Amino acid sequence: MMTHASERTIARVLAIGSALIAVTVISGTVTDPVNVTKLLVLGGVACGAFGAMLAFGLRQIWSDSKTLLVFVGLFLVASLNTIVNSQAPLVQSIYGVYGRNTAFITYLFLIFILLATVVLRSESSFKAIIWGLFAAGLVNVFYCIWAIIFGDFIPWSNPYGNILGTFGNPNFIGAFLGIFASALVAYNFKSGISVKIRAGSAVVFLLAVYAIINSNAIQGRVVVAAGLGIVGFYLIRSKFDKVFAPIIYLVFASVAGTFALLGALQIGPLTKYIYKNSVSLRGEYWQAGWNMATDHPLTGVGFDTYGDWYRRARDTQALILPGPNTTTNAAHNVPFDVLAFGGWPLFLSYLGIIALSVIAIIKVTTRQKKYEGIFVTLTTAWICYQLQSIISINQIGLAIWGWLLGGALIAYEISTRPEKNLGEGVSAKGNNSKVAKKAQGETIFSSTLIAGVGIVVGLLLAAPPYSADAKWRTALGSQDVNVVEQALTPGYLNPANSSKYVNAVQILESSKLYDLAYKYAKIAVAFNPDNFDSWKVLYLITNSSAEEKATALVEMKRLDPNNPNVLG
Repeated sequence: MMTHASERTIARVLAIGSALIAVTVISGTVTDPVNVTKLLVLGGVACGAFGAMLAFGLRQIWSDSKTLLVFVGLFLVASLNTIVNSQAPLVQSIYGVYGRNTAFITYLFLIFILLATVVLRSESSFKAIIWGLFAAGLVNVFYCIWAIIFGDFIPWSNPYGNILGTFGNPNFIGAFLGIFASALVAYNFKSGISVKIRAGSAVVFLLAVYAIINSNAIQGRVVVAAGLGIVGFYLIRSKFDKVFAPIIYLVFASVAGTFALLGALQIGPLTKYIYKNSVSLRGEYWQAGWNMATDHPLTGVGFDTYGDWYRRARDTQALILPGPNTTTNAAHNVPFDVLAFGGWPLFLSYLGIIALSVIAIIKVTTRQKKYEGIFVTLTTAWICYQLQSIISINQIGLAIWGWLLGGALIAYEISTRPEKNLGEGVSAKGNNSKVAKKAQGETIFSSTLIAGVGIVVGLLLAAPPYSADAKWRTALGSQDVNVVEQALTPGYLNPANSSKYVNAVQILESSKLYDLAYKYAKIAVAFNPDNFDSWKVLYLITNSSAEEKATALVEMKRLDPNNPNVLG
């Protein structure tokens, strides 16, 4: 077993780090204040916690979580398979596209988070994770209320006109506040909570719901309703000896859930409260993801490459709604994203990891009837995340909670096994020499030191997208052609991406720097021949020859075969 000091270090890194990932926004120095900044923090947190786990918890995870290691191994093998076989540029497969950054490096970091969390065993560790969620939630609640009353103090572009929180999107903040509010209620039914804390939590809950309503995000309302339903089930189950009360509750909850689902599909009396036009659009996005996996069942199309394939994979019906000129680079459904990225091998291994958390929930639920506040809070928050992931785009600030809480549930189930507790008691008496050796090892290389080194390594691994965006932001502000060209020169800390090339061509063309616009338009199509916008700017710029325009038109039709007017 790990020493208490090493587990405490891992728990603190995960708790503080997860809150930082959720709330970190850097404005002014980058063009994307949300995604590249959250990826940077994720890298440091993930590698810091994972490094400490490798040093002090490797034997424990091998002993207790072999099945999880198998699914993680399959996920990584499937990831390498899709990277090798993808037609996308390697840097795109690793770091992702601009405005998303949900490619291989992000999933690798999330796996590190999962594995580091699985070795936790003490109640204080699980509490730390919950308090990390609460800290991020409180920051966002008060920030959103401030934005509603006084206006947003972060100077970012807000085309939505709604609150954005620290997630840059009203749907994301609505979903996160739904997770937070549900978890807050779940934890406050824990025994031993004072009346003052419960009263304060009730006020925060109401403020969170008010912010959810102001976000105009239906998914936030759905998530908080589902979360309260889960808490209600565990409360009723703990209060009644007979099984009839929980069964009746589940029947009513199922009926309510069915009406809600029908309302989302424009059927029934709840339609006007739940249905939004975006629901119909999501159906087309999901279908396109399914089509990608059908065409590439064993490899997928590549990490964060959904946008390059959307026009080719969408059904002809999508040309009517949402229309030929409405495109997306995400399936608006995390499982469908994974399916499109890596085909069935990646998808099934992803489902396997999720299934282990579900099994952990079932095991703990069936062996204890008492309302355990920590377990119910972890369960509620995790299920709420999974619900929103089915109808939303993957986003690092949200994804961290799915993988962290999933690992915490698996760890909680292991730590509360009767035979596990008995075994620990025996080993504590009979293996003092082993404990002493571990303690001595930690005095030489402390868990804090190793976590610190891991954080530095993680920051270096996650830095390239942030560094590249910062260079591009500086170049745009300089209005100096030489600085712009330097920002377009690829390197480790300046990975290329299609969005930046397209943006550069448009700026250079509008500045009447036709030769440079032509130069980078050619570089853009060479970098990623499957990027529609790169071919479009090559077609539109002044210096393209008639032959090049004809070639660009052919390529656009290849990438958008069902659209009769690819030029819009």
